Amino acid sequence: MVLVFRRFQKVINNVEAMAAKRGISMAQLSLAWLLSQPAVTAPIVGTTAEKHIIEAVEALDITLSEEEIAQLEAPYITHPVLGMM
Repeated sequence: MVLVFRRFQKVINNVEAMAAKRGISMAQLSLAWLLSQPAVTAPIVGTTAEKHIIEAVEALDITLSEEEIAQLEAPYITHPVLGMM
């Protein structure tokens, strides 16, 4: 598990820094990015607390610039799918 976490550490750090800069949660930034993707029409959001639902709804009002989207995607490294498909 630690190895997998390290693989995504740059992505996590990037999301954390941009969310802090914008004054929003990492979850809100992640949802805003997801909603900016053309193939996504309705993300599936699971929650265990009312505050998470409120954050998700607030993410609908967050618009990311092309530059922010590129910055969020820059550290991502593709990796092979494991398991059976």
